[in-house]
Amino acid sequence: MIATTVIFAVTFLVLAIGRLPGYRIDRTGAAIIGASLMVATGGIRMEDAWKAINSDTILLLFGMMIVVANLRLSGFFRLVTRWILKLTHSPLALLTAVVWTSGVLSAFFVNDTVCLILTPVVLDATIALGRNPVPYLIGVATGSNIGSACTITGNPQNMIIGTLSMIPYRRFSMELAPVSLIGLCIAVAVIAVVYRDEFRGGRRLEVEPRNAPVHGTLLAKSVAAAMAMIACFFAGVPVAEAAMVTGAILLITRRVKPEKVYHQIDFSLLVMFCGLFVVTAAMERTPIDDSLFAFGERARLDRIPVLAGLAVLLSNLVSNVPAVLMFKPVIPHLADPEKAWLVLAMASTFAGNTTVLASVANLIVVEKARAEVEIRFTEYLRAGLPITALTLAAGCLWLSR
Repeated sequence: MIATTVIFAVTFLVLAIGRLPGYRIDRTGAAIIGASLMVATGGIRMEDAWKAINSDTILLLFGMMIVVANLRLSGFFRLVTRWILKLTHSPLALLTAVVWTSGVLSAFFVNDTVCLILTPVVLDATIALGRNPVPYLIGVATGSNIGSACTITGNPQNMIIGTLSMIPYRRFSMELAPVSLIGLCIAVAVIAVVYRDEFRGGRRLEVEPRNAPVHGTLLAKSVAAAMAMIACFFAGVPVAEAAMVTGAILLITRRVKPEKVYHQIDFSLLVMFCGLFVVTAAMERTPIDDSLFAFGERARLDRIPVLAGLAVLLSNLVSNVPAVLMFKPVIPHLADPEKAWLVLAMASTFAGNTTVLASVANLIVVEKARAEVEIRFTEYLRAGLPITALTLAAGCLWLSR
């Protein structure tokens, strides 16, 4: 038990700080090493380690990566963004379009990918117009986090929650979509207030982003496949099955080299998930499982604000995916597990807006924009902290109804 506890603690410590000081070990490496040591020390048997890996989560994420890769290669995201930006004619309208585009796309096609696509387009458009790019880029990041909360396929932590909780895709979305819609409005309002000088005045804008190269055949095929996949999600088809079948169909092509698709897949994230499943499963086999249950009762995690607050805290300490897995042994013992899973999905995702470091999506925006503009930690915090607080309060009120 001592060895298992130490391995668990060190693994999650590396996840919290990003890498092991003095060594070239990143988060994925920590998950691999932690899982291997759990097996080597007898914390979990090899056959049980294989069973601990939630194959539905891995297959769902893998299938979604293939679908998103095809959409990205076809030029779909660039085309949609360019079309929406052309419809905006004032700074506030531009901010609103950026936040809502980021949120809606992230709800179905994973927030990290949406940030990769939108950031350079928004950066080019705002610089060409002589505007301050920072509030619009913060809009990309916060919008993607908020929008991704409303579906199982919006982000990796929701994929884990969806497969562990077995909540149907349609019910999950019906419960959390209103929260995300309110959250997107809050994000626009907060950014407009924090950067009020940028949005003061009625100057008309004519946004002309760069031409978006489009692969017509691949675009039609990818959009049709993605729409069919989303329809299957809402129809009740198991999400992992629908995503994998759609991804497999998109791999049947004579035009696109498969290497281009594989290059878009984040294999290190898939491996990290596998390792974390094993590490947390080994920890569940120790008496700590009973201790966590007792802690849940003492901390009154059945109360939505308490559970949401702890989820935000842990998500900012160790990142949202590890935080969700830490709740795995506790949630089933609560009075209303389904409600608790929904609160966890909402809170762990909204927590990503707190600071630049709280979400991978935020880091993607900051790094992609670094060559042209620097988004400082404190500057992001000015908008991120109130957005997190207000969206979290709105989410708790909605889920408490």
